[in-house]
Amino acid sequence: MAPIYDCSNDAELLTGTRLARSAIGRGELVVIPTDTVYGVAADAFLPEAVARLLAAKGRGRQSPPPVLIPGIPTLDALAESVPDEVRALVDAFWPGGLTVILPARPSLAWDLGETRGTVALRMPANRVALEILSETGPLAVSSANLTGEPAAMTAQDAERMLGDSVSVYLDDGPAGVGYESAEPGTGSTIVDATALLLPEGKLPIVRSGVIPDDEIRRIVGEERCA
Repeated sequence: MAPIYDCSNDAELLTGTRLARSAIGRGELVVIPTDTVYGVAADAFLPEAVARLLAAKGRGRQSPPPVLIPGIPTLDALAESVPDEVRALVDAFWPGGLTVILPARPSLAWDLGETRGTVALRMPANRVALEILSETGPLAVSSANLTGEPAAMTAQDAERMLGDSVSVYLDDGPAGVGYESAEPGTGSTIVDATALLLPEGKLPIVRSGVIPDDEIRRIVGEERCA
């Protein structure tokens, strides 16, 4: 059985994050806490690791995982262009529960699945996740549950579903505690900003989540939201 490391204990945090970084470097999967739900993570630039992630969840290439990043500079490194409306959104809600779909740079040497040239990016508001990301760089991360099952809100939830397909589990307590107004298990709010690059383009909210739709409209403006 893969170990679960209690990140509230300094010694276990140090050991767990070290082993998690090593596992990611070998193309293995780790479960990490985020501010919304627990996620199963893989090196975004190792196609075999991303394929392993999709297989562990029971998904195909038609469901490419989002990519978690450590900060705004990585947004500019991975996205071909970033509209002003997106900069306003990430300024308001990052780190936090907002995922933004943007055109990916064509030069990126990765294979996340059938992305149609886009990438879904998020900077999570969790200390453990950000520490891992600062060392590993961008990670392909999807909710740490089997497809069709409820989102994992604890490391133990994730372990029950994913078992030994994951090498290391990092436990930082229940997820979602910073979003008391959202239902437990609610994921990030996802917006598709690709059309904003067109003169009359709109911003659809692909999935409502922990950031209320009204807050997205407040930042972007009703006239720019689909």
